[in-house]
Amino acid sequence: MIVEWVVIAVVAAVVLAAILIYNRLVRLRNYVREGWSGIDVQLKLRADLVPNLVAAVKGYAAHERGVLDEVTAQRGAVLAAKDAGTAASANAGLTGALGKLFAVAEAYPQLKADANFRELQEQLAKIENDLQAARRYYNGTARDLNSAIQTFPDVLIAGPLGFKEAPFFALDDPADAAVPAVSFGGAVP
Repeated sequence: MIVEWVVIAVVAAVVLAAILIYNRLVRLRNYVREGWSGIDVQLKLRADLVPNLVAAVKGYAAHERGVLDEVTAQRGAVLAAKDAGTAASANAGLTGALGKLFAVAEAYPQLKADANFRELQEQLAKIENDLQAARRYYNGTARDLNSAIQTFPDVLIAGPLGFKEAPFFALDDPADAAVPAVSFGGAVP
């Protein structure tokens, strides 16, 4: 009789532990999804700002068509990205293209003095800061989920129930980590 109760207690403890582990993995997966949503929102805000920047520059620098086309193409790539890996690559491309766009803008003092263009630059700087914060949050939640999936005893539950590692939102090239140069007039650092 005591053996039966011990077996029942052990089985109940194992089932309870499995339920707790499963619920924790689901919670971590939802944090990752929430983190990705934050990145996605910031990338879309940034991409939505691009047409305004291109239009502002276009009026002053009509002969810089190649740069404007590149920025537009990179914007499309960001909007089409569906996961962290492709979004990071597309983001790096857009960052480079925006850097070129602002380099063109430096050659046009009237454009740099334009209030609309300065406001767009300020918006971009704010979005870049928000994107960096969203990326840190997402990567932290991805790290937590990945650690849980790879450690014992969670690995016993995660694999059979289909939990997958979350990719990090990593930049391909460390040079891409730089925020595009945004100048508000005066000397460029």
